[in-house]
Amino acid sequence: MVTKITYSRIFEKQLEKIPLNLQTKVRFWANEVQRLGINALMGNRAFRDEALKGKRMGQRSIRLNRAYRLIYEIKEKNVHIHILEVNKHEY
Repeated sequence: MVTKITYSRIFEKQLEKIPLNLQTKVRFWANEVQRLGINALMGNRAFRDEALKGKRMGQRSIRLNRAYRLIYEIKEKNVHIHILEVNKHEY
């Protein structure tokens, strides 16, 4: 079963503004999600996938590096991933 990935307009604009090495990591993650499925990557510690809390409950994030994270949500029982945004994480 192939996982469908969609992108928000906000994400597409933000992606252009982040460093090139992080753009590459986002594309690599998306390709791996399509190839292996999201469940396989959730367990991969390299991406530090985590469920979000508070007003972002129901969304998940992966860490691209110490400063940036990608925020996404799972729709349709793991066969549709919607990437919401990529931004600098506020500590």
